[in-house]
Amino acid sequence: MKVTLERAALLKALGHVHRVVERRNTIPILSNVLLHSDGDGLLLKATDLDLEVTERLTAETGTQGGTTLPAHILYDIVRKLPDGSQISLETTEAGPLQLRSGRSRFTLQSLPESDFPDLAAGTFEQTFTLKAGDLKRLIDKTQFAISSEETRYYLNGIFMHTTEVEGHVMLRAVATDGHRLARVEIPAPQGASGMPGIIIPRKTVAEVQKLVEDQAQEVKLEVSPTKIRFTFGEVVLTSKLIDGTFPDYARVIPSGNDKFLTVDRGPFQDAVDRVSTISSERGRAVKLALAEGKLTLSVTNPDSGSAVEELEVDYDAAPIDIGFNARYLLDIAAQLDSDTALFKFADPGSPTLVLDRDGASALYVLMPMRV
Repeated sequence: MKVTLERAALLKALGHVHRVVERRNTIPILSNVLLHSDGDGLLLKATDLDLEVTERLTAETGTQGGTTLPAHILYDIVRKLPDGSQISLETTEAGPLQLRSGRSRFTLQSLPESDFPDLAAGTFEQTFTLKAGDLKRLIDKTQFAISSEETRYYLNGIFMHTTEVEGHVMLRAVATDGHRLARVEIPAPQGASGMPGIIIPRKTVAEVQKLVEDQAQEVKLEVSPTKIRFTFGEVVLTSKLIDGTFPDYARVIPSGNDKFLTVDRGPFQDAVDRVSTISSERGRAVKLALAEGKLTLSVTNPDSGSAVEELEVDYDAAPIDIGFNARYLLDIAAQLDSDTALFKFADPGSPTLVLDRDGASALYVLMPMRV
């Protein structure tokens, strides 16, 4: 294999693929990135057996062939080379790879291309395209609520499915960790109708979130019962899905909450942030005391003291005292798009609904705490 290409192009591609590679691997080949020249350019591929990212680059190709190299070492070498430099990669039969750039020379130990695993085998029954902004919205608005509790593995991702709402087919993303739930929906694109419910793993969600930042146009999604593939231009990410059943989240979303609070989002966030400075790391509880036109936020910590702050709000229902985890409140408030937040309460022991406004496409459910 012999190829020559721009440093900037190779660095960007390695930035996309090398993140998949775990720092510690019991299988040596999984520490490597595959490079293959087929005469049309250079293909890069990395995998952890659950997730695979490939990217094709334009390159000046000499001899064809392929090899695999330590992903993080190669990325660091290319990152440290000067801007604007040309890089030449050359291998001999079963020998190490020679990397040349300007006056720099590196000889890197390789493993054979034939040993590299292929995750992308199999067919995808359903294909559709999403605007990059829509995919970003589905992920950004829900990923914070993904559970990190490994025993409930079926909550370790975003549940995506289609559903009918008032005669319209919607594509919906849901995540929950048992303490809070995030649900956001967009009109289903052509080809998505009837898509089975799938759970996209947390690591895949994080990679898609980074890749979609570089994508201005549309993203192609291909879905099978066990895998999902995202195509961002020349970058292709294929991932296994979580093999489990997502709980019936609709049962958790309250429908009869009749105490409505409307509050300016910015001042509310700032007040929660200030009073929670006093709260204990373990509890993080903040109490909301609601009375007509007034919200009082308070935290009491026997070890460090207490804090109280009052806000003028739009509230005219019966007084209620309710407690929440301050971090969860701040996470949800940060996801809202408008300048106001609408809270719908039932009683101090029941889930609370948080939205931008009635009928908003994103809604959040928050379980209360005892305070």
